[in-house]
Amino acid sequence: QVQLVESGGGLVQAGDSLTLSCVASGRAFTTYHMGWFRQAPGKEREFVAGISRNGGNTDYADSVKGRLTTSRDNAKNTVYLEMNSLKPEDTAVYYCAADNSWSTVIGTTMGRYAYWGQGTQVTVSS
Repeated sequence: QVQLVESGGGLVQAGDSLTLSCVASGRAFTTYHMGWFRQAPGKEREFVAGISRNGGNTDYADSVKGRLTTSRDNAKNTVYLEMNSLKPEDTAVYYCAADNSWSTVIGTTMGRYAYWGQGTQVTVSS
């Protein structure tokens, strides 16, 4: 089992940048694909970004391509989500999640992820 703790959220203005971190503890971090999801008020949780076990592959939702970048530091058991050119529609609670399947493909659906953090709020004002 793995425990995930996100940090780095906050209130920013449109156009600003923010970097979220997610620290994992427990079982070997390198056995998990990692994903980022977000949930805006009144909306379903949606996939934002994912990164493979060794960090060599990433995947992004079309709505964030070119603005958000995920990376990981396996030595620090940490995954990051760098967010640039933030928009008010990026306002949401952001969650990191760990996929403990043996798939070689990064998952983009919630069902692929067995472990979740508590979330961190990102608010973008216009």
